Amino acid sequence: MRNIVNFAHRGASAVCPENTMAAFRKGLELGATGIETDVQMTKDGGLVLIHDETLNRTTSGSGYVKDKTLAEILEVDAGSWFSPEFKGEKLPLLEDLLDLLRGRDTVLNIEFKNGTFFYPGMEEKVIAAVREFKMSDRVIFSSFNHYSLAHSKTIAPEIKTGILYGVGLYRPWDYAATFGANALHAYHQAVLPEFVEEAAKHSIAYHPWTVNDPERMKALIEAGVSGIITDHPDVLAGLLAK
Repeated sequence: MRNIVNFAHRGASAVCPENTMAAFRKGLELGATGIETDVQMTKDGGLVLIHDETLNRTTSGSGYVKDKTLAEILEVDAGSWFSPEFKGEKLPLLEDLLDLLRGRDTVLNIEFKNGTFFYPGMEEKVIAAVREFKMSDRVIFSSFNHYSLAHSKTIAPEIKTGILYGVGLYRPWDYAATFGANALHAYHQAVLPEFVEEAAKHSIAYHPWTVNDPERMKALIEAGVSGIITDHPDVLAGLLAK
């Protein structure tokens, strides 16, 4: 098997409601060696795993996460929107996922969702939780807010960071080096073999997102990426096993 991290994007989000414990468990069952998730923060400091700033799309609730208490968040149903099979599934806390992965070799990619809204103290709280579970060596922080990544690196230089971006970033390995980032979490169409090769010379890894087409997976594997973020970890696992 090739040594490429198979990141289940929001868990096994093709077959389970995204960013739920059901999705994370299923991702591991389907062969994921990494989990990608998103963290938002409640008004009383709870670290909730949800992609959107609002509850509207993926839960029975509505409104902004930042305006809710943790108790209110824990009341909503995060599964029924996807399928009646998942009725009653709750939004997990970061600590729930850290507990699930404790004792495993799984890599955890935590995306700080603090671009639309600034969550004061989010980085400090996430870092404290990661350190409490003694998982600093198996976590990588990512974000489209690169100020957040630079800040987290000053607090926790031992925890890896990966810059999220779409297309058109010139010499991204040089840019990443300006604030000590370890990886490039690029939209997969922005990843070319020569880029992967050049980044590797600078000890910068590529973890492209979100790759669901098997042929594109094969091309990126051949290009030498270090990880792939996908909704279909079972498909990627099958390719990596060949």
